[in-house]
Amino acid sequence: MNELSLHILDLVQNAISAGASHIIILVEQQPEQDLLIIEIRDDGCGMSEELLQRVVSPFATTRTTRKVGLGIPMFKQCAEQCEGKFSLASRPNEGTVIRAEFRRSHVDLPPMGDLAGTMCSLLIASPEKPEFTLEYVFGKERFVFDTAEIRNALGGLPLNLPEVIEWVKGYLQEGMRQAESPEADSQQNL
Repeated sequence: MNELSLHILDLVQNAISAGASHIIILVEQQPEQDLLIIEIRDDGCGMSEELLQRVVSPFATTRTTRKVGLGIPMFKQCAEQCEGKFSLASRPNEGTVIRAEFRRSHVDLPPMGDLAGTMCSLLIASPEKPEFTLEYVFGKERFVFDTAEIRNALGGLPLNLPEVIEWVKGYLQEGMRQAESPEADSQQNL
């Protein structure tokens, strides 16, 4: 995969398939530490210790439609290729946490890609459940997008309506942009 947002999409789809009711996606960029962290936490069915050991291999999958699973192994390889770390923790009936750290300045680090578009794709495909929380951190600034709050504000309107998706995409883009450059926004408001 040539964009990190596509890795996120694939891993979140795994969490949805595992029956998660809430998925938390953390994207944290720490420019001063030359660090990018991507973490996906879910409360799905989790994995046994045996599957946990096998799932980092491309030759292990729980899918019945194909015999290989590439999402987790490719994400792990990408992190390690960029002088980073990868960890995977899971317990049956408790969920899974996948975490990767990357050196931001590494020449092999793929671009983030369209993270707002990825979130919108998830909402279009899964408009009713699970709940998604995106925590986007840049330095000391934080932007949080929470579908439970959006659902409450919409009073029952489906999240996959075209008008809602268009608003969500703009809201996500603006929130992440503001997290990356809060000084520019505060000067514009003067």
